[in-house]
Amino acid sequence: MPMTQTEIDTFNTSLKDALPRLRVYALSLTRDRDRADNLVQQTSLKALAGRESFRPGTNFGGWIFRIERNEFISGLRRERPTVDIDYAHATLSTPPTQDSGLVMREFMTALRQVSRSSRQALLLSTLGGQSYEQIGSHTGVAVGTVKSRVSRVRAALRRLLAGKAEDARGSAVGADLMSNR
Repeated sequence: MPMTQTEIDTFNTSLKDALPRLRVYALSLTRDRDRADNLVQQTSLKALAGRESFRPGTNFGGWIFRIERNEFISGLRRERPTVDIDYAHATLSTPPTQDSGLVMREFMTALRQVSRSSRQALLLSTLGGQSYEQIGSHTGVAVGTVKSRVSRVRAALRRLLAGKAEDARGSAVGADLMSNR
């Protein structure tokens, strides 16, 4: 049975009054303003298209919020990534992550091998973002000495880490040479 003009006007007024609460609920669902606005718009369109299914005298808020929730869930389903079964083996693999841990462990080992004062100067300049003048006044050392320490510790770290890489390559090359005999 079609709605009367009074019922349509009441429906439109109820929808208009519910818009701010729909936006708040949409923001809580999406956590993004643009997506929330789109969700409220989609909800309003669905409600207007399906206003004949609303029974006057029932809970309009419950009806409209159910539409918004269902629209949100439908949107998630539409955006859900899918995997083509023919290429599943390629897309399900992930790159190894243990390399970064090994690199960090080698770096920390090399950093522990340099002198404490040089290590402190490097950390204050690199991680602390302090100028050489600030480090000099903090440690009571001349600015030229701070520059020298930072330069020497960087060179020492390069040598230590390059030596590890050469050792790793050398042992692999040595193993290859031994297997060819």
